[in-house]
Amino acid sequence: MQNSPARHAAFGDMQRAHLGSMGVNVWHPQLTVWGLAAVAGLVTGSVPLSPPVWVERETAVMGTHLRVTVAATSRQHGIDAIEAGFREVRRLDSILSSWRSDSELSRINGAPPGHLVEVSSQLVEILAAARRWTDRTRGAFDPGVGALIGAWDLRGQGRRPSDSELRRALAASGLHRFGFDPSSRTVARPSPLSWIDAGAFGKGTALRAVERRLRAAGVRVAFLDFGGQVLAMGRPPWGQGWSVGVAHPSARRDASAVLTLRDQSAATTSASERFVSIGGHRVGHVLDPRTGRPVPAWGSVTVVAQDPFVADLLSTAVFAMGPDSGAAFADSLPDIGVLLVRDDADSLSLRWNNAMSTVLADQGWARTPPTTFANR
Repeated sequence: MQNSPARHAAFGDMQRAHLGSMGVNVWHPQLTVWGLAAVAGLVTGSVPLSPPVWVERETAVMGTHLRVTVAATSRQHGIDAIEAGFREVRRLDSILSSWRSDSELSRINGAPPGHLVEVSSQLVEILAAARRWTDRTRGAFDPGVGALIGAWDLRGQGRRPSDSELRRALAASGLHRFGFDPSSRTVARPSPLSWIDAGAFGKGTALRAVERRLRAAGVRVAFLDFGGQVLAMGRPPWGQGWSVGVAHPSARRDASAVLTLRDQSAATTSASERFVSIGGHRVGHVLDPRTGRPVPAWGSVTVVAQDPFVADLLSTAVFAMGPDSGAAFADSLPDIGVLLVRDDADSLSLRWNNAMSTVLADQGWARTPPTTFANR
């Protein structure tokens, strides 16, 4: 997407004006595995004499849809492997959901302030990892924002809190304010307003778990799409990797870039799809935990990482940082790709770090339909 000399810079910049009028191919955002059935039937020479059996299944879970496509030794092998993954996601939903009253997270969120709630070792590990990333991002990622979500009524009709309400919500927010004792596996919330939201890491946690289940079942090649976050396992027989389009921040049927993924997950965060209307103004669902205010709809951030949990949370964190601070932070990540798409009135400005340059397709990408669109 750039000429070679510029690719060696810490960040590359590209202006793509009027994307839709430049003859760039456009694909429907709901496409999943492009040409899968047709290509699988044509594969010869580079795979065993018995070609893989492609199995695809979909389920509704965690408030969205998870679609899994695997290359299996038989149809039953594929079904069993996928269903094992689905069971794992449903189990994680019973731990991480802040919508279900019976989940472990909801037991923390609903307990009296200061009351120690004993939780599973898995939730302790997940929250400990989240705290580490909260520290590393200096609070740009922080799942302890329930008080702020409530102040803005982002799960309802939306409202603009007063300055005093926002100050109270900020004082009750932050994962570091929660009592947390890994040795006793207990968590306590600090205030009646405080609660933890897994929205910025739940899907990534689930994708990581499904990948482990699939590999344990002997699956090495698969493609997973979980409400816009994708995970590409192995190499498909028709190419070096899975072709994934990054949706235009405001024109979701257009592609702003295409990635080639192999054993990697891609997650995108923007403020263009999920929002509430307050006083005639659109307010996005992503809050900056440091200020307590919604992040402006400046564009989108896509993160590519081997760990879906990291891709999920970092796309939210870098988006909250904004295009300039986010670019500077991304430059400190040697093994995690970050693509920032700034959506101006008449053009797109794309910036990426060195790690992302290894998965960005060349300019010829427009001639090949991507596998799916990574978007949220």
